[in-house]
Amino acid sequence: MRRNPLLIAIAVSLLLHGYIAWRLLPALALPPHGFALALLLLLASAVLTPAPLLIRLRHLSERASDTLAWTGYLAMGVFSGLLVLTFARDVVLMLAMILQWLRPGSIDIDALHRDSAVAVIVLTAFVSLVGFWNARRLAKVVDVDLPIAGLPPALSGFTIVQLSDIHVGPTIKHGYLDAIVRRVNSLDADLVALTGDIVDGHIDRLRRHVAPLSELRSRHGSYYVTGNHEYYHGVDAWLHEGRRLGLRVLLNENEVLEHDGERLLVGGVTDYNGHQFGDAHRSDPLAAASSSDTVALKLLLAHQPRSAKAAADAGFDVQLSGHTHGGQFWPWNLFVPMQQPFVAGLHRLKNLWVYTSRGTGYWGPPLRFGAPSEITRLRLVPAND
Repeated sequence: MRRNPLLIAIAVSLLLHGYIAWRLLPALALPPHGFALALLLLLASAVLTPAPLLIRLRHLSERASDTLAWTGYLAMGVFSGLLVLTFARDVVLMLAMILQWLRPGSIDIDALHRDSAVAVIVLTAFVSLVGFWNARRLAKVVDVDLPIAGLPPALSGFTIVQLSDIHVGPTIKHGYLDAIVRRVNSLDADLVALTGDIVDGHIDRLRRHVAPLSELRSRHGSYYVTGNHEYYHGVDAWLHEGRRLGLRVLLNENEVLEHDGERLLVGGVTDYNGHQFGDAHRSDPLAAASSSDTVALKLLLAHQPRSAKAAADAGFDVQLSGHTHGGQFWPWNLFVPMQQPFVAGLHRLKNLWVYTSRGTGYWGPPLRFGAPSEITRLRLVPAND
């Protein structure tokens, strides 16, 4: 008998929400109507939380799919905070009981049960509200200097504006992206780099919402590489649309730019896991670095920081990546290092500088806490020898 993944996910979600109800509601000592309302909200959250990931939103009307995505992702974000803080509360209570056993009368366990349950609710509400505001506001510009040894004077001050992981989709639409594009254009960059996961849906739903990308302006144009999410939603159609919008798509290839008499190679690779969707999309930094031109610097756009080792071996000087979202919100940022060598910011690997953006939008729950979104402005500067 074929198992229904949605029903399995809902069953698991019900168990986890049941754990929250079991551990928190008795301690809150709610009146009967309050207790019933809390149970109803937890039940609704248990059903809504997995829904956006497992229901094929494309098969619903746009209004219905957007409504389900908003409610489901919001439920997912709040549930995430509740679950982690409830577990943390249980750890604190266990330690308190051990201390009470060692030193009887040192702790009022009943008061701790009640106060800690209230604290879980208050902290969850605080994190959710602040996280929502952080996610929905326009990303701030983050300035980063890249010190390059032997950088020619003509390239000193060369500026690259990086956008990554915008995830135009059910909760990020035309207006959100348009504000980003207008902010980028105000920076008067030499080059714009889009390092993947720009979209999170199919082209028939999102074509009009990505239209602002055609308005991006910089001296040398806008360059785009695939992220993993482009592959989930029809990569060929999105690559065609990117080119139509005026983006220069780099699939294991490069372009050499002339800038005030000096040459700069801009290479791009397909997503690190692109080969899972066809061997033609296997990521190949060596091919992206190959050129008969003599250049002063080699820049690589690669969605995942995991490309860094191959990029360093291929002779690149700088790699710009995203994918991690900086963890997006605590505590999930603690798990990113299990998969990626870098979570966020500027790092050095051999002779390669790797900058990992926290992302310009968000994925899933419209929450960012401890990992603000960014529009990154990177500047090439001479290294201090």
